[in-house]
Amino acid sequence: MLAHHTLSILGIILALVLGESGTEVNAVLFGSEITNPLLQMRWFLRETGRYHSFTGDVVDFLFVALFTGVRIGVGARLLFCEMVSPKPKWFVKVGGVAMYGVSWCFMFSIWRFAWRKSIKKYHAWRSRRNEEWQLKHNGHLKTH
Repeated sequence: MLAHHTLSILGIILALVLGESGTEVNAVLFGSEITNPLLQMRWFLRETGRYHSFTGDVVDFLFVALFTGVRIGVGARLLFCEMVSPKPKWFVKVGGVAMYGVSWCFMFSIWRFAWRKSIKKYHAWRSRRNEEWQLKHNGHLKTH
């Protein structure tokens, strides 16, 4: 998170000092912050005890989908355009690669979170389904 914010600040300063690459910096900042409302919603849901609900699942799904689509998908296209363009200076290109690298670090962490949450939900569903099956077929739950 510190690297993300440091690179963002340096990118803004660089664009202001050079008087160029403002479009690239703004696009990166927009893509980086577009998922922020969903992160804030997760925090509010946790604070109010409503995170472990359908709403929490929807917010998490939208966050993962938006992060993957914008920061990784659209980000790859923007990085490609920046790299093949002769206009941005080399250190602006290095900053773009660094910011995209940070996004991938976040992405691995987010995918790991999503995988763990999905597996946990799946096991809970299987357990409930098994209990329902036992109740339906023999009228009582199996005890170990």
